[in-house]
Amino acid sequence: MLASTRPWKDIQTRIQELLRQRIQNRPAGTLDILQERQAGMAMFIAAAWPRLQEHGVSWIGFYQADHLLPDTTCMLLAAREPKPACSPIGLHGACGQSFKSAKPMVVRDVAQLGADYIACDPRDKSELVVPCFDKAGNAWGVIDLDSFDIGSFDERDARNVEKLLQVCQLSA
Repeated sequence: MLASTRPWKDIQTRIQELLRQRIQNRPAGTLDILQERQAGMAMFIAAAWPRLQEHGVSWIGFYQADHLLPDTTCMLLAAREPKPACSPIGLHGACGQSFKSAKPMVVRDVAQLGADYIACDPRDKSELVVPCFDKAGNAWGVIDLDSFDIGSFDERDARNVEKLLQVCQLSA
């Protein structure tokens, strides 16, 4: 984990604990990819949210594409804390842009996105969006973190979230 003001190392440790428990308690038979993904998203948020809310994050959630690119028309909220958010959302906002470009997006000030910003909470001032990839390298969704503070996220946060998605088996 890269040095940061956020407790990424603690979150990684918690994800690894939850992952071990999930593997030990897995019922006989295998879950399909969508069930695995849903369980992974819930596990990620359970590990991350309690720590991130103490460090300037106002919301965390996963959006899944309705179809693989190039047939994607919108993204649907799949898991989140602490409150509901917009769903479905178009591909013009930060989540859609990150998904389409297959690159993390650090938004220092959401006001600079203009009409492209999808405001689920008008108090949000900055955002971090990181795409999630399947084993074939196709983006299937994104994780979105919001903050009420301008400039809350940086490239270190993006790289740490990418690493945690891999640990959690939500991204290749």
